Amino acid sequence: MVSKYRIAVMPMKDVAQNPQAVWEALQAGNKRFVHQQQERPNQDILRRTELRAGQNPRAVVLSCSDSRVPVELIFDVGLGDLFVVRTAGEILDPAVLASIEYAIKSLGVELVVVMGHESCGAVAATAEALDGGKIPNGLERILIEKVAPSILEARARGRNDRPGYERQHVIEIVIQIKHRLSALQERIADGRVGIVGLRYLLSDGSTEQVIADGVE
Repeated sequence: MVSKYRIAVMPMKDVAQNPQAVWEALQAGNKRFVHQQQERPNQDILRRTELRAGQNPRAVVLSCSDSRVPVELIFDVGLGDLFVVRTAGEILDPAVLASIEYAIKSLGVELVVVMGHESCGAVAATAEALDGGKIPNGLERILIEKVAPSILEARARGRNDRPGYERQHVIEIVIQIKHRLSALQERIADGRVGIVGLRYLLSDGSTEQVIADGVE
């Protein structure tokens, strides 16, 4: 869908240094993506040269590895704007948590984003396995084991469809990150960092907010 109204763009490096401002900048970028008004900022040779001296991303994004979920394109940002961690089903393990903690403590990001998506294969496979379907062999089994608690929690809350499972899984991942990273808890408490959980819609390119702390 193309809008006749232009959506303002501000390079992420120029956004005010607070979680809400970063979140609003990402929302504006997603709106540009949805309405086919992408500006593709910070992608030129000057930006590449600047980044040789180091990186200063404004947010860390934990996203599903699904090839249909290109994080930087969805938010219309450029090089060095986001610190992105991707796993199938956006599942957590010690390396993922360490990466997020590094972004918070060493890189000074102001926002943590967890982004699931519509038609998630890991969620669908887990729901099928819980309903008596085949459980994958090998290491793929880990995905089922990691996602299963989210599906069970969703069902306990009366959410018995794929969108409900996907939203609940994002919620559970956000809760786990907050619980396991004391550095994040401290920074949310004093207003330095926020966290938001999203579900990306393949159907129209938008993101829906399902949970947040430290941002609106």
